[in-house]
Amino acid sequence: MVLGFANRGKRPNAVNRWRARIAARTALRLMSSGATVSVICCGGAVRDTRAEADLLAEALRGMGWLGDIQYDRESVSTWENIANARKLVGDPDMIAICSNGLHAAKARAYLRRQDPRLGGLLVPTDDYRFGGMMLFKPIFAAVGLWKLAAARRVSRGTQSSGV
Repeated sequence: MVLGFANRGKRPNAVNRWRARIAARTALRLMSSGATVSVICCGGAVRDTRAEADLLAEALRGMGWLGDIQYDRESVSTWENIANARKLVGDPDMIAICSNGLHAAKARAYLRRQDPRLGGLLVPTDDYRFGGMMLFKPIFAAVGLWKLAAARRVSRGTQSSGV
């Protein structure tokens, strides 16, 4: 599963291209170990008329990915990304959630909450590359920590907004 990022315009933005690279690296690693891989691109048209799923798929194809791609074009939140992607996964042997680190951690927590059986199938992604998105990482870290903490408060029964 590769999770979209709000995208203005008709072409994949830098964050969606970065997330697509993570998905491509992860898919290639899993295929090299003998796995059959299908990439699920997640995200609706949040900031423009084109679905994030289509933008992610365009980026993947532009990187040379020739494998299967499935689409969730309806999601407008991370929770919905996971809920809608679950309908597409079938009966997998493993699941990788591709995004920047803290966003993927939140999505993995959501998957475990929504479907503990599928949550037990999570495998690591190839999301770290030295120097990758270096200028954005402090922003992603601050926002990601805030949203991850909010998601944990919700799971413990205290009220939170902005998850």
